[in-house]
Amino acid sequence: MVTKRRSNTPSWLLRNWTALWRLAAAALLGSAFLGGAAGAAEIWRTDNLQRVGGEPVKVVGAPVVAGDGGTTVLVFDGVDDGIFLDRIPIAGASAFTVEMLFLPAADGKPEQRFFHMQDEQGRRGLLELRSDERGWWLDAYLRHSLDAADRGLVLIDPKQPHPLGRWYWVAMRYDGKRLTSFVDGVKQLEGAYVFGPIGQGKVSLGVRQTLVSWFKGSIREVRFHREAIPDSALQRAR
Repeated sequence: MVTKRRSNTPSWLLRNWTALWRLAAAALLGSAFLGGAAGAAEIWRTDNLQRVGGEPVKVVGAPVVAGDGGTTVLVFDGVDDGIFLDRIPIAGASAFTVEMLFLPAADGKPEQRFFHMQDEQGRRGLLELRSDERGWWLDAYLRHSLDAADRGLVLIDPKQPHPLGRWYWVAMRYDGKRLTSFVDGVKQLEGAYVFGPIGQGKVSLGVRQTLVSWFKGSIREVRFHREAIPDSALQRAR
């Protein structure tokens, strides 16, 4: 004979157990994907040439949509390829973090710009690279105004080269007082600077907005955070 054991668990808890479990699971998944305590990022996946981040894409040259390791990326030729988008997701934020997953080609030029945001007043931020036979190193740049007296802040250190031809997450983080640059979650440099908040404007990928310093390589994803996220929440490629 099979008998049913009477449960001592309150009926209201049994009825709501599934809902409670789902809420807990969602919270854990959210923490895993959004970096724990850091807030949600706006994620731009560069897997097409029509819309990125919900925005229409303006194409310069002929960047190529290609597969790489089971994902889709944009490939830039280093000559005349780039894309422009008419929105800056961190506009109005007094602190921010911008992260990008990219691969610099082994045969690119020694000076390249691959991320450029600039508002209508001239405030801008760029992620750039320099390279030589040792590899490449990051150049993160902020400038608050077009005033000649404001030379901006440059974070660049040729003593920290990285091998070309690999995927990296790079980041620039501004906490309202200091700019810090990262490669795969490892701090490169930091410096004090008064900046922003940046207003609405344009973002270009693969080139500076003046159509110079073209990037050769691939870009897979850009993340915009309206806060200075902790080091532990930064993305890493390895």
